[in-house]
Amino acid sequence: MANIAVIDYDMGNLHSACKGLAIAGATPHITDVAADLAAADALVLPGDGAFDPAMRHLRSRDLIQPIKDAIARGKPFLGICLGLQLLFDYSDEGQEAGLGIIPGHIKKFQPEPGITIPHMGWNQLTLTQPDCPLWSGIQDGDWVYFVHSYYAEPRDPQVMAATTTHGSQTVTAAIAQENVMAMQYHPEKSAPAGLTMLANFVALVQAQRPAVAR
Repeated sequence: MANIAVIDYDMGNLHSACKGLAIAGATPHITDVAADLAAADALVLPGDGAFDPAMRHLRSRDLIQPIKDAIARGKPFLGICLGLQLLFDYSDEGQEAGLGIIPGHIKKFQPEPGITIPHMGWNQLTLTQPDCPLWSGIQDGDWVYFVHSYYAEPRDPQVMAATTTHGSQTVTAAIAQENVMAMQYHPEKSAPAGLTMLANFVALVQAQRPAVAR
């Protein structure tokens, strides 16, 4: 079974992500130890809350470079919610630099009549990378669960694997670039589509285990 490190940095409920991964067939474990990240078959970075505290917590636990190193070695990585946003260079929400894995930044939804901010609840996906491995068994228009006030704007729009529309604003819902994948929504709260996506990630990890450099 895939050994997946779920990164603990005091930002959100890690146990719901672990439960979803376990249902999908993985062996997830919560850790903030760099050696565990290096030994794992894959990394998952979940999270809720604000950008700046999240980056400070990662830095205080000396996890930033181990995350970058694992990604550079080709280890499968999945970001969830705030874990997607932290992959970018910076956020309009704060002052801290992000991980800088994906060029671009995080922007806030613009107020407009008839919408709420945060964007909270069920919304539909438009798949913009149809061949993304996360989408096996997923259809354009499938529903997933969002809770966010900010969204990612990658410098290269080809990085976007899916979008969603809130009011008149069409924004990034998921990204995929080589071994790095991330979702703005909560797959563990988005059954059945979300659990299918987690199962797809676990299957990808299983398939790549012999090839991933430790």
